[in-house]
Amino acid sequence: MIHSSEHLTTRTGFEFHVRPACPDDDGTVAEFFTHVTHEDLRFRFLTGIDEVRPDQVAALTHVDHRWSENFLAFTKDGSMMIATAMLACDANFDHGEVAIAIRKDFKNKGVGWELLAYVARFAEAKGVKVLEAIESRENHAAIELEREMGFTVECYPGDSSLLLVSRKLAHDAPRAGMPNRPM
Repeated sequence: MIHSSEHLTTRTGFEFHVRPACPDDDGTVAEFFTHVTHEDLRFRFLTGIDEVRPDQVAALTHVDHRWSENFLAFTKDGSMMIATAMLACDANFDHGEVAIAIRKDFKNKGVGWELLAYVARFAEAKGVKVLEAIESRENHAAIELEREMGFTVECYPGDSSLLLVSRKLAHDAPRAGMPNRPM
């Protein structure tokens, strides 16, 4: 089940809409990633890439809406995609991994903070017990934001260049506006 667009406002007062991705969004998502810095592409995909391949775009738009969801963020008027936030859960919803990318000219407006909060509320409503992100040690801005939001940081097993940030979620009661059933 795909939910409609939701209006979000950042702490800076920036307003945008977020909605789940669908297969028709392939071109929009591909175009969006041409406006993400090379460094942020590396942080998002945890590898050095110059461009996002069609199969990577499809993985973000052809989601099952049950164990994975990819939210697309658009300007208030809907004319431009400004960010993406992926949530991928294990089969028991014990862990949900989040990954966010923001268009370079929309950074420092609070979009990352608001998207992470939105995904956390969504994951919590689905019954996810722990929300996690795998971060490059060099992604200081994301790690600091996650710490401010109550995530703990530890070394990622087997790779000293990465960190695992995680936060336990309370999942006993659905939040307003979020589904209380698997999607």
